[in-house]
Amino acid sequence: MRKGLMAYSLRFFAAVVVLAVGVPCGARPITISSPDGKLAATISDAGGTVSYTVSLDGSEVLAPSTVGIQSDGLVLGKQARFGKVRMHMVDETYGFMGGKAKAVNRARVATIPLDTNGYRYSLDVHVADDGVGVRLRLPAKPGRKVEADLSTWQLPGDPTVWATHYDPGYEKPYHTASLSTLGSDAYGLPLTAKVGGAYVALSEAALVDYGDLGIKRQDGNVLAGFLPLDAKGWETAAEVVQPWRVTIVARNLTALVNTTLIQNLNPPPAPSLKNAAWIVPGRSSWQWMAIGAPKFDDQHQWVDRTKALGFEYYLVDEGWSDWKDPWPSLKSVADYGKSQGVKVWLWVHSKEVADPEKRRAYLRRAAESGIVGVKVDFPEGANHWWSTWYRDVLSDAAALHLLVDFHGAVKPTGMERTWPNELTREAIRGHEYHITRYHRKLEPDHDVILPFTRYVIGHGDYTPVVFNPKELQGNSWAHELAEAIVFTSPFLCFGGDPADYLANPAHDVISALPATWDETLVLPGSEPGKIAAFARRHGNSWFVGVLNGADPASLKIGLNFLGRGSWKVTRLADQPDRPDAYDRREEKVNSTSSLQVNLASRGGFVAWIRR
Repeated sequence: MRKGLMAYSLRFFAAVVVLAVGVPCGARPITISSPDGKLAATISDAGGTVSYTVSLDGSEVLAPSTVGIQSDGLVLGKQARFGKVRMHMVDETYGFMGGKAKAVNRARVATIPLDTNGYRYSLDVHVADDGVGVRLRLPAKPGRKVEADLSTWQLPGDPTVWATHYDPGYEKPYHTASLSTLGSDAYGLPLTAKVGGAYVALSEAALVDYGDLGIKRQDGNVLAGFLPLDAKGWETAAEVVQPWRVTIVARNLTALVNTTLIQNLNPPPAPSLKNAAWIVPGRSSWQWMAIGAPKFDDQHQWVDRTKALGFEYYLVDEGWSDWKDPWPSLKSVADYGKSQGVKVWLWVHSKEVADPEKRRAYLRRAAESGIVGVKVDFPEGANHWWSTWYRDVLSDAAALHLLVDFHGAVKPTGMERTWPNELTREAIRGHEYHITRYHRKLEPDHDVILPFTRYVIGHGDYTPVVFNPKELQGNSWAHELAEAIVFTSPFLCFGGDPADYLANPAHDVISALPATWDETLVLPGSEPGKIAAFARRHGNSWFVGVLNGADPASLKIGLNFLGRGSWKVTRLADQPDRPDAYDRREEKVNSTSSLQVNLASRGGFVAWIRR
């Protein structure tokens, strides 16, 4: 089964190219428009350098940018001549676990043969309504040395950007800056910019057998890609498929957070994984931030409290292997959880599942013990070997019907589309970084930038919602609760103690919160770094979550997204001068109503709206 799944993934792009139709082209620029005709990418080989621009409604949102790889001393992407362009259309809809129920993948895709000094390779260009992806593909060659990635993005002017320094574990904070003030440090992806009236997010997709990409600002506000974890390159005899260099373009924040371009640029799952009944999103309790290592003697209590909350999962974190007879003990916890309708996950260090044979044996034992998911922690930085390891873990786990959560991980690049058993990954500065053991400072702008940067490219295991006053670090209870609405994760692992949730005045709202959503709107008044206000629908219920940054603010939330009739709303607002309390109110509303909200510094607001 495992080999069949991997083969299917690798065949996908080859299959669609076979269906392409040849289009003649000379040295003149090639313009490829999106299906709605409003976004366009123009590819040029002027001066022998392959470059491209992106425009929205005729206005440039990405200035001339390059795509390139250095291999065996040859710079591929320079001194290149175009061959005959082959075009095809992609038009599909598929189920999505995140901020909406369905993803739409509709694009025009071109494959352009290139020739540099007699060496032939290909450029792929994917142009969708929500952005552009470009990549090079080099044919297999014995003893090839991949030496460097030479891709660049050039943003026009000096836009405001929301950026984070590069970190292999992706736990650096995000901050607001202008592009010209970034300096020469290494930065990570994604980076979001405001270009004119549009939002532009830069990242990469389909990272496998290639090094993770960082960026540095160069003269002219060019963001140049480099491979921080593969500085000396690597040798391979296989085809080299560069990860897609992605430019997401959105007219507004709702369009930005609803993009699925990163996922669309990955192959679909094998038929056996599409709509697999065992791949189920859900909410989870977790003991690490509450008590540290799990204690065997109180595991039934943890399961019981998880059941009382109505959560689907319970995660047993690091330390279970120190129990007496750990595997039989773990099985007894999983058996008890099953008897109570709670499914159990376990924590594992990546070193236990690095070697393929040891990994399969470990995962097999976990499955035989009744475990339904594994949280794999502390992988090495994603060089070309470790980036492929993620795929291999997911493949081996899928063969045993195991779900996966990667921690200390590289940023998501859409792999969860091909392997939907990946329910989440960390790659984010979340609560565990700030609270567990270290009590490190929580920057007030970080939370209100994340929805428009890191969460644009995929799920994130922030481990939200802590209520213990010593852990709030300036946040309010309403802010903490809103995190579970604003931050998407199909494995929604709550960071606090279930006993605190059951005792909290908002325990009914906590139990009602879903792990995935059918529809998402970003509400007026939202601004990266200042306020993130979201309305999300699940079934017939709406939840509003608002995160506020450093400055107190007021917000009027119109409810015109509601359907007809009367609705009941539970409001949970900041209590003035009391971060560990709510101003809770119940009232009736309709689609013409509005909610006036006062937000404390680092405060928040939650509304649960139902018929």
